[in-house]
Amino acid sequence: MIGKLKGTIDEIADDHVIVDVHGVGYVAYCPARTLSGLNAGEAAVLHIETHVREDQIRLFGFATALEREWFRLLQGVQGVGAKVALAVLSTLSAADLANAIALQDKAMVARAPGIGPKVAQRIVTELKSKAPAFAGDAGAAIGLKQELGENAAPAPVADAVSALANLGYSRDQAANAVAAALKSAGEDADSATLIRQGLKELAR
Repeated sequence: MIGKLKGTIDEIADDHVIVDVHGVGYVAYCPARTLSGLNAGEAAVLHIETHVREDQIRLFGFATALEREWFRLLQGVQGVGAKVALAVLSTLSAADLANAIALQDKAMVARAPGIGPKVAQRIVTELKSKAPAFAGDAGAAIGLKQELGENAAPAPVADAVSALANLGYSRDQAANAVAAALKSAGEDADSATLIRQGLKELAR
């Protein structure tokens, strides 16, 4: 199995690249977000997921190992194959996807081409327990968003997020700010403190 390719980008197409590794050209299918960061003739490293079938071997390439993990996770959802998983990761970054799942925001997932409401609902439902673990540096904030999405957040937290959202910030921005406020103010902080600290975070 191939887990990583390190070489020179030989050619870039709409949905794949050819990576020259010591004179051998490997075709790797990539999300649009990964493709946009690559340039022909430049060195690159791609994290690879290898799919082996009776009639073909296909490589899928990602800019980060985290994106590759999401690619694997997405395909564990009924109705999501490699093509659909690539479409999701072309539309949403790993952090955006973790946010959407934590907040149970199926509309955000459905922005990806080829994703209908039913599949989007299955993605946010079946992967909700995975979101914090696969959120990278944003794991703590994702955990809080998951509590908000399930209406299980402590009252001061939920009140602070609601107050910031009422001021015109998106629910995602408000949740990020309150998560940061919790770090500095402590888990026992009241809603007024979290709102004040959250506003400071948003003003940065």
